[in-house]
Amino acid sequence: QVQLVESGGGLVQSGGSLRLSCAASGMIFRLATMNWHRQAPGKEREFVARSTEYGDIYYAGSVKGRFTISRDNAKNTVYLQMNSLKPEDTAVYYCNTKNLWGQGTQVTVSS
Repeated sequence: QVQLVESGGGLVQSGGSLRLSCAASGMIFRLATMNWHRQAPGKEREFVARSTEYGDIYYAGSVKGRFTISRDNAKNTVYLQMNSLKPEDTAVYYCNTKNLWGQGTQVTVSS
């Protein structure tokens, strides 16, 4: 069964840091492009970061310089290190590949 499971969300003060993890199973992880998206209350889901199977990395402008995506192919896991968090980063964060999505993990940044 192909599955993505996110973890690492929580409540943090503005300026703080969190690291999200997304563990994949049932797929050849090293051949997958992995994405992080987020959805804030009342807003559409938006792209955050991407790690391709070729080693290319992309970020949304709103997180560039603060967030870092990385992956460990041996552990079938993709990470999102989030630093200098702002209240506007509050959202449910999802990892995804192709048409597969995880259940999401809540990140709340207090001012």
